Amino acid sequence: MQTLREFPKQISLGSLSNGLVAWLFGVTGPLLIVLQAATEGKLSAGEVTSWIFGIYAIPGLMTLLQAFLFRQPIGYAFSIPGAVLIGSTLVHHAFSEVIGAYIVAGVIIFLLGISGVVAKVMRVLPMPVMMGMVSGVLLPFGIQLIQAVLHNPLLNGLPLLAYLLLSFNPNVAKKFPPILGAIVITAVILVLTHSVHAKGVSFGIATPHVYLPAWNLATMGQLVLPLVLTVVAIQNAQGIAVLESEAYSPPINSMTRWSGIGSVINAFFGAHTSCVAGPMTALLAGAESGPKSSRYTAAVTLGVLSILFGVFAPIAASIPTMIPSSTIEMLGGIAMISVLTDSLHASFASKFKKSALFSFLITISGISIVHIGAPFWGLVGGTCASFLLEKDDYQRPPRPRDGISVQDEAESRATAG
Repeated sequence: MQTLREFPKQISLGSLSNGLVAWLFGVTGPLLIVLQAATEGKLSAGEVTSWIFGIYAIPGLMTLLQAFLFRQPIGYAFSIPGAVLIGSTLVHHAFSEVIGAYIVAGVIIFLLGISGVVAKVMRVLPMPVMMGMVSGVLLPFGIQLIQAVLHNPLLNGLPLLAYLLLSFNPNVAKKFPPILGAIVITAVILVLTHSVHAKGVSFGIATPHVYLPAWNLATMGQLVLPLVLTVVAIQNAQGIAVLESEAYSPPINSMTRWSGIGSVINAFFGAHTSCVAGPMTALLAGAESGPKSSRYTAAVTLGVLSILFGVFAPIAASIPTMIPSSTIEMLGGIAMISVLTDSLHASFASKFKKSALFSFLITISGISIVHIGAPFWGLVGGTCASFLLEKDDYQRPPRPRDGISVQDEAESRATAG
């Protein structure tokens, strides 16, 4: 209750701006991947609407829950690699069988959260290796920023210029967040150049359906392990690493448990696995969101917008076509500047530099082995390199991770309450 009472005082223009940009990330490119997967699987309009409701409304609720419970900028979304994998699976397997695989994957993720295994593994992984993976994931956003400006110097260049000018004077930047200035300039240019396309947008409120699962071992064999690894070792791992780099003590076990719970709930709506959104959490946790103690309000903004987006799912399918994709890439790249800077510094500023480089390079390579994406293999490769090339770094005093024990105590109090 105290957190709710303090919330209005904690919210700021910076947290609202970063929450909005994080939301824009989630409702553009990732949604297109889901729509493409649904097309591959020849799902009906009702099934697609229910899927969209599940992957936005449920993670939005979990984002609000974690933000208020732990006062941390934790953003939930859905597994993007999982959506890609599901599209090809739906070609050969029934929708009900795929839903059964969703439920099994969600239960396994939940059990991993209860067991505490994930938290123990995260303690062992060197932080520079984890941040090397995160840097590899975030680097394309920086590259896309430059490409977006070259693609449309007027529409995408002027907001970047506004961001740089507002950032030049720290006193001005504190009163008026540079990212907000970029958003305002973008909106003005979109209107003046008639670049917003609302034609064909269908208005309506979602009517989600509840679907019953079917159990097929072949479908489970194809989906369950990749979905579990994608959530635990890729998406959630990114979010955990980002939060730790910003001096938070992320509730690892709770994050894992709720990813499992959300995935099971999603399944009954015909939607796939929920997870912590790495890049979106990076946006929420950035310095532009305000003082460290109040950045959770950016997550609240994201959560509310995600719920609304899920509720109005029929409109959602039209959103990605309304605004130029390069403009979203530009805004995301601008918002990611300080986050990427911090992650690169955390990767190469101290020990495990070579291992972090391996993690970084493997991640940006984009390789996929047995349907498991490059960030996971970046963690594996970087960790292996640390044992082979920099084993002496393990002998140095370990980086402080005492926050995990503090957070476990907080989790225990929350559970008892």
